[in-house]
Amino acid sequence: APNREAAAALAASGKIRYLTCHERGVVGPMTGVTSWSMPLLVVRNETYGNLAFSTINEGAGDVIRFGGCTDNTISRLKWMETVLAPRLKQAVDLLGGLDLSAIMSQALSMGDELHMRNIAASMVLLHRLAAPLSQVCPPEELKEIMAFLTSRNDQFFLNFAMAANKSAADAAEGVPHSTIVTAIARNGVEVGVRVSGMPGRWFTAPAPLVKGLYFSGYSEEDANPDLGDSAIMEVNGFGAFAMAASPAIVRLIGIPDTDEANAFTQLMRSITVGEHQTYTIPGQNFAGLPLGIDLMKVVDTGIEPGLNTAIVSKQPGVGMIGAGLSRVPFEAFAKALIAFDETLREKAE
Repeated sequence: APNREAAAALAASGKIRYLTCHERGVVGPMTGVTSWSMPLLVVRNETYGNLAFSTINEGAGDVIRFGGCTDNTISRLKWMETVLAPRLKQAVDLLGGLDLSAIMSQALSMGDELHMRNIAASMVLLHRLAAPLSQVCPPEELKEIMAFLTSRNDQFFLNFAMAANKSAADAAEGVPHSTIVTAIARNGVEVGVRVSGMPGRWFTAPAPLVKGLYFSGYSEEDANPDLGDSAIMEVNGFGAFAMAASPAIVRLIGIPDTDEANAFTQLMRSITVGEHQTYTIPGQNFAGLPLGIDLMKVVDTGIEPGLNTAIVSKQPGVGMIGAGLSRVPFEAFAKALIAFDETLREKAE
């Protein structure tokens, strides 16, 4: 499309087929917009060989994940496509790849929960990339890239983490009779849940408004219902499930103290089947993150999984207006359980 007006008309024309990011192995924060022209992060699950993808984080401001569509939004995306992405690829190739698991494990010990707080992980990533970027970038490009990575971009690592956790969760998809949750996603209208033993099926409920703290001048009346693929972090035990590892995030999302954060992580253990062996919480005697949300345990206990998340304005381009703790509606799990029972009955007949 030659301009924004033509693009909007084309988008509404019915000529474009829309899919959830998950349908193509992609995860994207907030609106999750991913088009053919966007460069993607490619993450390989070294154990199972499957791939997962994510866009590159745009930083703060009038970004497309918050509905931004200004000249600045578009020029930034073009710069990311033509300058940032090629140089990042060259730098990563020089390193022979990046061990994202090692970065995430280190970041947990530095106070990140890797959903709403990624500043430690982003700095560790920058530390790994600095030398190879200096080798592949002309001086002016290096200045631009370093300014982008260090200026108002504390969440840069989030997209890497999301793709890493998508690759892990997808490896658990399609296990017969399994009730483990393999995806949670929100689009601002509905929340969807996937379960391993029923691959490819979504079980949905209305997306809730996020409960939390609003920035000055904003209230719940300004907020959009919960949205984004970043709930993949909680699917693998990060975010709200790892709140005990991140004291710095507690008050930002409206939790009064670290005791309650510790208690919430413990609560999430009651709806999971085990603990991570790789990712641990130093402040809980290095206990592993709660791992494997179990459909049966959610329904049995009535405990809805929590999600740490930004609160976003319902007006396009305004962006983040607060932060809080969302809950995945029980209704989605109830629908999944009914479908699971029907599936077992069909197989038995």
